[in-house]
Formats: sequence, structure tokens, C-alpha cells
Amino acid sequence: MPSHTDQLPTVIGPDTLVKGEIIAQTAAHILGKVEGKVTSQGQLLVGAGSVCKASVQGVTVIIEGTVEGNVLAIEKLELKPTAIIRGDITTARLLVSEGASFTGQCSVGAEAVTNAQSRVQNSNSSETITTHTRSTGARPTVNIPSTGSDVDSALAGLEAKLAGFTKARASAAASSNGE
Repeated sequence: MPSHTDQLPTVIGPDTLVKGEIIAQTAAHILGKVEGKVTSQGQLLVGAGSVCKASVQGVTVIIEGTVEGNVLAIEKLELKPTAIIRGDITTARLLVSEGASFTGQCSVGAEAVTNAQSRVQNSNSSETITTHTRSTGARPTVNIPSTGSDVDSALAGLEAKLAGFTKARASAAASSNGE
């Protein structure tokens, strides 16, 4: 019989769907489906065949299944051959097995983890809208809201920027043609 110091992991079984936030004080094994957020103060295993449409965070994270969301591993992230990640990765150490699939941005190192933890703490302490900025050369910079509440205003701003960009191109073309 395990003592209080030999704590068993939290297990989400293969026939289980959890919607919301899971916070495990010890290790956690996700063998089913989770939609939301998963945080473990110990090792977090996303088992083969499991699907997490969630952000996941743990001290050591092992991915064998599918994660559609960002992954923060404080010490180490292991991507096994069956792992599929669609989201950004932040970890101090990264181990990738042949066959693992990853689509997103990757930040590795102690500084990357410290920066990510600071962002998480800041986002938890106040309600802010996080934006992702993409810039490509002469094209206009577009801020894309992470929440749906400002999508209309972002689209209106994008249309205005594109209209200005198109007018600038047309006048540049006209002046180069001697008009």
C-alpha cells in the first residue's frame, strides 16, 4: 500500500473526455481527451492515442499522443515517435524521437522557460488581450487578437492598412511609368 509520500499520478482514462482545467499536484497521465488546460507540478504524460486540445504545462512533459495547443515544460520535453504537436513549445531541454511531428515555434533554454513563466504569471494577474505580431518585409504589420472579442476591429484595421498599402503601390507604379 503506497504511503502519502508515494503519491499515485492523476490518470485521465482512455474513455474519458475532460473539458476545462486540470491542475495536478503530482504527476498526471492523459490517456483520453482533454479540452482546455492541463498543469502538472510533476511529470505530465500525454499517452499514445490521446488528444489534448489544450495548453499543457509540467516539470517534465512526455508527448506520445496529439497536443493542439502550447506546451511549456519547465525542465524537459520528450516527443516520442507518435507525438503530434500543433502549437508553440517552450522548454529547458528538448528530446525529439524520429517520427515525431511538430508545427509551431520552439524556444529552448532556461531563459526561454523563465520568460514564458513570467508571461503566464502576468496573464493570470490581469485581464489582457494577447496579440501575435507578424511582419514580413515591406508588408504591413498585423496584430491578431487571441480572443474573438476584437476580431471585427482587427479586420477593419487590416482593411485600412491594406487599402493604404495598395494606394502606395499604385502611386509608386504611376511615378515609375512617368505619369
